[in-house]
Amino acid sequence: MKNIVKALLITFMIFTLPFHGKAQTTAAVKNDQINFIEDAWNTALKKAAAENKYIFVDAYATWCGPCKMLKATTFKDKKVAEFFNKNFINVSMDMEKGIGPKLAAEWQMQAYPTLIIFNPKGKAVLGTVGFIKANELLKFGQQGLAKKI
Repeated sequence: MKNIVKALLITFMIFTLPFHGKAQTTAAVKNDQINFIEDAWNTALKKAAAENKYIFVDAYATWCGPCKMLKATTFKDKKVAEFFNKNFINVSMDMEKGIGPKLAAEWQMQAYPTLIIFNPKGKAVLGTVGFIKANELLKFGQQGLAKKI
């Protein structure tokens, strides 16, 4: 009887622990970085209108060193991720493909990265150019939310 209970316990652990660990890992990844919608400006506009949220845009180019630094550091800061995931619809746009070039002209892009905050109706309220650290991005986000246009 002892051996049967032991075998059942071992079987239970073998089949349930891998799922438990995976769920925790997936949740950790989502909370440890800003979750961006990739190259989908129209989707971001629709979500922002439906959820009455501001939009945070990371306008970048694939060759841009400071853009890569933002993605590797600032966007992975835990406080930044929590704040932006809670308060914004986040969209990352490659400004050299798809509708990127059209938006780059419309938004009058001068350099990359350009970070822009739009109100829920898609009107730009605040922007900045270049790499910024986590604490600066938090201030930028707070300033953007305070703008009522």
